[in-house]
Parts: sequence; structure tokens; C-alpha cells
Amino acid sequence: MDFVRHYREHGYAIVRRLVSRAELARLGDAADAVHREGLNHGKSFRHGNLHYRLEAGEVRMVQWPSYHNDVLADFRIDQRILQLLEPLIGCDLKQIINQVHWKKPGGRGNFAYHQDSRFRKPDHAYRNLGEAYVQTGLAIDPHDPLSGGMKILPGSHLRGSVDIDKLGVEMGDAPQEALLEAAGFDPAGRIDVELEPGDFALWSPYLIHGSGTNNADHFRRFYINGYVRAEDCDRGEWAFREGEPVPLGGKPALVHYEQLFERPEPHYL
Repeated sequence: MDFVRHYREHGYAIVRRLVSRAELARLGDAADAVHREGLNHGKSFRHGNLHYRLEAGEVRMVQWPSYHNDVLADFRIDQRILQLLEPLIGCDLKQIINQVHWKKPGGRGNFAYHQDSRFRKPDHAYRNLGEAYVQTGLAIDPHDPLSGGMKILPGSHLRGSVDIDKLGVEMGDAPQEALLEAAGFDPAGRIDVELEPGDFALWSPYLIHGSGTNNADHFRRFYINGYVRAEDCDRGEWAFREGEPVPLGGKPALVHYEQLFERPEPHYL
């Protein structure tokens, strides 16, 4: 498959028009409903794995909205996603990322250059990062340089883990190409990921990427789901078992929130 070859060589791949306009409209409505919930909280909020992150009154992202939004929950285990993932990491998959990101026109929204592998902690729970993990993102809105889309360094995944301290990792920090040079990369190789609504991107946890400010006249909504070969991860919610979708339900699984079982109740941060 061409996209598999491209992914392995460059650290990312793009599948055009994965979802129909009607499906995209439902997903957009679901993202808007989740966004309104975040605004109603007024500040960062957590309930188990569900986590709204707000900055200066803006909803920047929500983690694990699929626990209570059926439309987002259904898409995370869509068979079309499995068909793309199976040639890369198999059909017994857990999920460790379930997020919606928003960029408000003219609002905060930068992401410094980073590798997603940095956030796979503790180390012993996340194994074989380069071969067993795939990040995915569905563009709900136009995703391009104007709207603050992803900037990536193709092929950077081949270096494995790099000195992240030289790159920066915080939301709100602008991606600085000088920091790529400091980490031993040529900034001239950086490209912009351009997606139309309904396009689907896949990228390696070692791919260096960042994003800038949204200067468009519309929100930039991006639905991110990250998957892992089950045998290589001790955490996460099941997504597919032997190729069959596994809906969320029952006791939440430990993912990144270390106090999940000590402090699962709703609380503000």
C-alpha cells in the first residue's frame, strides 16, 4: 500500500476524504457540543480521564470526550480506521489518545516543536514506540498554514527520540525553526500539513511537529486518536480486539491520569 510505504519512509501519511460530508457534519456538531461544555465550566476541569483544558477562557483541548459523546465514541472504533492501522500495527489495539483540539481565530493556539513520544510515561508501560504506536487526526475544518495547521519534519522519526529539551513542548510556545537546528535538523525540510475537512492524517510518535496561530476566520477543529499494539502497552482503553471494535464501558482504564483511581470524582484544576 502506498500510504504504508510513505508512512514508514517519511513518518506520516494522509488519506483524503475518509469521511463523507454528512458524517463530518455530525462530528462537527459533536465537537461543538463538547466545546460548549468546556466553556460552561469556565476553567480546566477533570472527571476521571475526561479532561477539559482551558487557557484564558478558551477551550484549547479536551481529553477523552468519547466517554460521554456517542458520535465521537463511534468514530474512534470505525472500521475504516482499523483498515489503515492494521498494516502498520495489527488488529489488537488499545487507545491512549482521544482528544479534540480547537484553535480560535486569532486566539492562543501555538504548539512548540515536539515528539509525541515524550508524553508516553512511565517508560516501562509504553514499549516499542516507533513500531507499535500511531497517532491519527481527522480535519473537521480546513487545516493549513493560515489556520495554524501542523508543521512537520518528514523523516525525523528515523532518528528516534531526540533531545526534547532543545525543542520545547508547551502549548502556547511558537514553533521555532532555530530550535530544529539546535537539535541537529535542517529547518529547510519542514513542511506544512494541508488537509481539507474529512481528510485523515497518520503520524509516528517520533515525528517532530508543531503548529502556529490560527489566522483564518474560522475555528480549526482537529479530532486526534492515538493507537497502540496492545501487547506493547500496559495502559489504555481497548479499541479493537482481533479486529472487532470495543466500545467504552465499565470501569475506566488507566491511561495518563495517574490519580484515576485515587481521585476519579469531578473537580476543577
